Amino acid sequence: MDTNMLQTPSQTVGPYFAYGLTPKQYCYDFINLVDNRIVNLGKLSDIITIKGKIFDGENNPIPDAMIELWQNDGVNQFFGRFGTGTDAENQFIFETIKPKSVDGHAPYVTLIIFMRGQLIHSYTRVYFSDEEVLNEQDSVLNTIDSERRNTIIAQKKEGFYELDIHMQGEKETVFFAI
Repeated sequence: MDTNMLQTPSQTVGPYFAYGLTPKQYCYDFINLVDNRIVNLGKLSDIITIKGKIFDGENNPIPDAMIELWQNDGVNQFFGRFGTGTDAENQFIFETIKPKSVDGHAPYVTLIIFMRGQLIHSYTRVYFSDEEVLNEQDSVLNTIDSERRNTIIAQKKEGFYELDIHMQGEKETVFFAI
């Protein structure tokens, strides 16, 4: 065996997001490139809040994950980032505008989850429960078993949309290979 070319151990993602990617949220004195308020909300209508938690395989909320939100509905292109470690309930919260339908597809945003224990981040989508007609016609949503579609459809509550993300287990969220 050639000892000069030994394989190094794999390294998982995080949990070092606080000072590198979400410093203001964690009260570090570094510049934040983005945060969870996606746009200047005072000038736009259709402002929505998306909240949720990320759960591990034992149904425990994950307190040190980082979530990125990507939104491109053909009119608006937004990007935001939030760590779950500063909210008392370990939630992620994004304020953005409600995405628009493109070519008859249901409106959605993309979430990318980074967390300890993962070798690579996970991609999922957030659809909206008040878009029933467009959700029923969406070609991507219809590729998912009907019993699992609700894992990526945020439920409209009073004043916000809610979607919890389960990394494993019976309620496992649908993730996409990109």
